[in-house]
Amino acid sequence: MKEKIIREVSKFNNELKLQGFKAFQIEDDGAETRTYSRKEFYKICLTTGKSKIHYSDKTYEQEGTILFFGNPHIPYSWETISTTYIGYTILFSEEFFKNSERSESLQQSSFFKIGGTPVLKITEEQRGFLNTIFQKMIAEQESNYVFKDELIRNYISLIIHESLKMEPSENFEQNKNASSRLSSVFLELLERQFPIETTSNPLQLRTAQHYSKHLNVHINYLNRAVKEVTGKSTTSHITERIITEAKALLQHTDWSVSEIGYALGFDYPTYFNNFFKKNTGTNPSSFRLAEV
Repeated sequence: MKEKIIREVSKFNNELKLQGFKAFQIEDDGAETRTYSRKEFYKICLTTGKSKIHYSDKTYEQEGTILFFGNPHIPYSWETISTTYIGYTILFSEEFFKNSERSESLQQSSFFKIGGTPVLKITEEQRGFLNTIFQKMIAEQESNYVFKDELIRNYISLIIHESLKMEPSENFEQNKNASSRLSSVFLELLERQFPIETTSNPLQLRTAQHYSKHLNVHINYLNRAVKEVTGKSTTSHITERIITEAKALLQHTDWSVSEIGYALGFDYPTYFNNFFKKNTGTNPSSFRLAEV
């Protein structure tokens, strides 16, 4: 039974990566919904049940039907409280949705921003309409229709446009310790940038400014929160994690020092050498030779 589940999960992930999207019914595939990488895929979820969703510095406690928008670059957690939980989910990559001419404006909508509204309360009438859209997506992804990708994108856009007409959920509470929550979000986002698996996709978030912009908070607020909770600065955490990754790449890959530096976001080898030596006391080449 365990091997069968592993095979099904592997098939699910392969299909998701191959197609760039995957729609499914939660009551049928509930166990599988926890296996995809939020680092790669956006999520729109229509669910009925009781749950708690921790998102940024807010906690949404919901009972009934909701529509949830998950951004892969914003860490969040979901607690299912109900013994029964039903609904639908569509996962899609940024690359898949970018083929839509309207994708840029939609992905900048309030639903996917950290300070936005990721949870909408859904009426029975709205639920019936959205159920139909999700069912159409599930049916369409199994079809041989030549333009089904474009049709799926249109369905996603339709869900987003319909959501823009709805009132946001007011059933949330501010986290009692906003600094702790923001610090946790930052640290989880930092960890999600690793490991570096290819030189063709270099590290994008390298500075405290990058993270504050990505999290849509002022740099001073982020620095203050992280320092208050961890005792270390935002920059210190980023530096330590990059150095840890650099050491791993030097030890366990055959990439050149220049390639490793580029993969870690340094435009020139000299910048990487100086950064590594400043924080370790030795240069990358010497470290590699010492570890052999």
